[in-house]
Amino acid sequence: MDTKKIRYLLKFIPDKLYLKICYRIKTHKKLNLRNPRTFNEKLQWLKLYDRKPEYTMMVDKLKVRKYIEKKIGEEYLIPLIGGPWRSVNDINIDVLPKQFVLKCNHDSGSVVICKNRDDLDFDAVKRKLSNCLKHNFWFLGREWPYKDVVPCIIAEMYLIDDFGEELKDYKFMCFNGKVQCSFVCSERFSQGGLKCTFYDKEWNRLPFERHYPSSQNLISKPQNYNKMVELSEKLAEDLPFVRVDFYEVSGKIYFGELTFYPGSGFERFQPDKWDRKLGEWIKL
Repeated sequence: MDTKKIRYLLKFIPDKLYLKICYRIKTHKKLNLRNPRTFNEKLQWLKLYDRKPEYTMMVDKLKVRKYIEKKIGEEYLIPLIGGPWRSVNDINIDVLPKQFVLKCNHDSGSVVICKNRDDLDFDAVKRKLSNCLKHNFWFLGREWPYKDVVPCIIAEMYLIDDFGEELKDYKFMCFNGKVQCSFVCSERFSQGGLKCTFYDKEWNRLPFERHYPSSQNLISKPQNYNKMVELSEKLAEDLPFVRVDFYEVSGKIYFGELTFYPGSGFERFQPDKWDRKLGEWIKL
């Protein structure tokens, strides 16, 4: 049986059974949904039983902009410079600036960073984005808020930090409306690949990793750290768990995205006890 047929048949497996199978394969553990205790288990429980309709809007990278504008203010939004486009053929690359970012609104990993339009292989970009538009992000991890997002492509202003280096992502883990820890994504395009480094609320390094290694470099607390915490908790009000992402450029905060199920709840902790520790912070 070919891959396409297998993927088609998997769509008909009920969410609960599907998640139990995936959880066993990816974490080598049995999924306990009757009495979930770990962070990853509780994310699976939330996929199944915490289904507020507004979550679909909140994961949509285009529609969430209205939500952010209303909750914390439009000044935190990365300027939109093009789109939405339902097809790659609708994109007129010549009207975009020399530097820009293209992304789909309905998935993860479709980002195209253009540092110089003259050097961009636009045919390759179109192939990538066209393929992304065809995929329903709900399918792989049964992250149901993505199921009904209408796919499109948007263009945002290209951001760069004060030192001309790649941006760091500051990701705030909010448990029942309160930031308990955060992590920084850095060195994304380095030879060693992406690093994710966890910190407690006082910006002390935490002694665990989750899927990706932590950075060996000293990472300074962002200038606007306290404000980021404040904004994260405002966006996380009345939510059992959400991750709020920000960037900082020249002393200004920019909103990234909201994520309800980091790593789809399948990424393993090292050491494993931290899966249980973070799980204790989610009150179902």
